[in-house]
Amino acid sequence: MTQPAVIPGKDQKLGWPIKLAFYIGCLLLNVLLSRVPSLLGLPVFLDSAGTILAATVGGYVPGILVGYITNILNNFADSTSIYYGVLSVLIAVAATLRSRHGTFRSLPRALLTVPIFALIGGGLGACLTWALNSFSAAGASDVVVYVRNHLIQNDFLAQVVGDFAVDLLDKLIVVLIVMLLYRFIPRDFRHRLRPRLWQQEPMTKEERTASHALKTRRMSLRPKFVILIALAMVFISVVTTGISFIMFRKTMIENQTEMAYGVTNVLISAMDPDRVDEYLTLGDDAPGYAESEAAMKHVLASSDDITYVYVYQIREDGCHVVFDPDTEDTPGSDPGEVVPFDEAFMSQVPALLAGEAIAPTISNESYGWLLSVYQPVLDSSGKCVCYACADISMDKLAQDQYVFLIKVLSLFISFAVLIVTVFLWLADYNIIFPINSMAMVSGRFAYDSEAERKGSLEQLRALGIHTGDEIENLYQALATTSEDSVRYIAETQQQNETIARMQDNLITVLADMVESRDQYTGNHIKNTAEYVRIIMEQMKREGLHTEELTDEYMQNVIRSAPLHDIGKIRVSDTILNKPGKLTDDEFDKMKLHTVYGKDVIEQAKRASSNVAYLNQAENMATCHHEKWNGKGYPYGLSGEDIPLSARIMAVADVFDALVSKRSYKDEFSVEKSMEIIREGIGTHFDPEVAGAFLHAEDAVRDVLKENRQEDLIRNSLNAAREAADRQIGK
Repeated sequence: MTQPAVIPGKDQKLGWPIKLAFYIGCLLLNVLLSRVPSLLGLPVFLDSAGTILAATVGGYVPGILVGYITNILNNFADSTSIYYGVLSVLIAVAATLRSRHGTFRSLPRALLTVPIFALIGGGLGACLTWALNSFSAAGASDVVVYVRNHLIQNDFLAQVVGDFAVDLLDKLIVVLIVMLLYRFIPRDFRHRLRPRLWQQEPMTKEERTASHALKTRRMSLRPKFVILIALAMVFISVVTTGISFIMFRKTMIENQTEMAYGVTNVLISAMDPDRVDEYLTLGDDAPGYAESEAAMKHVLASSDDITYVYVYQIREDGCHVVFDPDTEDTPGSDPGEVVPFDEAFMSQVPALLAGEAIAPTISNESYGWLLSVYQPVLDSSGKCVCYACADISMDKLAQDQYVFLIKVLSLFISFAVLIVTVFLWLADYNIIFPINSMAMVSGRFAYDSEAERKGSLEQLRALGIHTGDEIENLYQALATTSEDSVRYIAETQQQNETIARMQDNLITVLADMVESRDQYTGNHIKNTAEYVRIIMEQMKREGLHTEELTDEYMQNVIRSAPLHDIGKIRVSDTILNKPGKLTDDEFDKMKLHTVYGKDVIEQAKRASSNVAYLNQAENMATCHHEKWNGKGYPYGLSGEDIPLSARIMAVADVFDALVSKRSYKDEFSVEKSMEIIREGIGTHFDPEVAGAFLHAEDAVRDVLKENRQEDLIRNSLNAAREAADRQIGK
């Protein structure tokens, strides 16, 4: 990595206590500002300034945590505050997303966030308030009441419009407060306040972006984690919500049942069981009837949940009315009137006729969704003379069930977002970043040179991953394996270089053996190899045959150049060292050294793995006497049908022959030799190859000068050695 070294687990020396203090300050800002409106009698809340500031400075995790904890603390003062935690979480998410666009760098950008926050706090908040209030306008604010009375008659729309209007003002004030505080914090300090949990050397912003952008064959770990956590949360929520819902419903029914039994007990206490027959026949004229009915009406009016109260005597022909007080909507039946059995009670009729107690019954028929309790009324002899009955409305239970689900859902969403965000944050620093760092460094690991390999190893070691788990084990294994690989490559290269040197020495020895048979060639193999190198380097500088003249190709040609006359080993010494001009027959035999060279190298190729290297040796040995115009030997090839390496060797071979002394001529000057090469362009030589050679005349002269100095030194040593030998002989 290229960033400066820092203390692992910390962010540019700004410790966690300072960061925690800042975010606790954001939390306190929420709490304190939320108290201001109640003190001043304002219709706003101001409880999200710290949330937005924390999200803008620190990102998702601190923003969501500050908002979520704020609602928990506010719940001590307002028991419904915890259910609005989902709005705080969504505001934190929105603030984090907007902060990437430089929200608080200018006032216009900051003001653009106001309607976004208001849609969450006011729009979604109004829907949540409506649901929590049992889908009614109960407890509506003064603004909502005003909107409903003067602008919109629909209760729900009035709630949404009123709350959105209030929240627009609220978020405008909040955004201005946040902008003031944000601009007050130094930019460099804001950057350091971001919570980092590095388990390695910190990555730069560009490296983090590159890390998240790494492509995978199917799906990266991040979305996989999100899916797994989401599935786990959904599964847990479904199970827990289902169980909670069942328990809630059971408890509510038990409460309603307990109320119903309480009502029937009051009904029983308000009447005289021994006078039931009088009540049936005389009705209002029976002694105490009016007082009993009045007590029953009082019970009926005591709770909205009590829909009906009545006393029936059960007979074969139906339910005979003893008491049936009127309700606001339904007049009661007269004493002695027979009411048919409800369908829901048909299975219970035998038990009712026998005067037995029956279980509470839930029905949903013409009178609505009711829980009915029939309690036997016993006279002084212990005989069941009638039943005291109470019908409890289940409509409230239905509303309470929906409200319960809304509460659970709001709690789950806020908590789920918090858990997923924190988990991804931890996964980034403990799993994603370490793995991607290893992938990026390994992906650009350079093996071309020792310096590059060493630099790549240093980059890998500089990651400093210390997660303390399997990720760190993987990192250590990767680093160790990379070091072993680099060491093995270095050893292998050293061995290859040794083998290459041995091959070069063997080639030189073999070429020297051939050369030693030709007493006139001198340093021919060394000179031609140098000229070949000069020609190829000049051609590359001039942009000629760049695709073919690779480093590997040039190295192969230079190494194999000494073998261009290897075929002379099969030419007779008589012909090879003849002091005068060769006859036509002798010259024909001399020309065969090209074919002999081809045969020798083909045999070597069959026993070697370096075919590319020997291919060039074969091309030069066979075709270095071919001419551009097709009048050379042994095959009469022309133009680019002649291999490039052979065309290069042709120039080098002829020039060295021109500047060297032979049995049939004296050495030519460099100027004359260059002129002869120039004259052979287009006939004997490839124009591009010969042109490159002529352009590199200075380099050619340097080689020639060096070689002649070596010849002088060698000749002097040989002369001194011969003189010493003669002196010893005397």
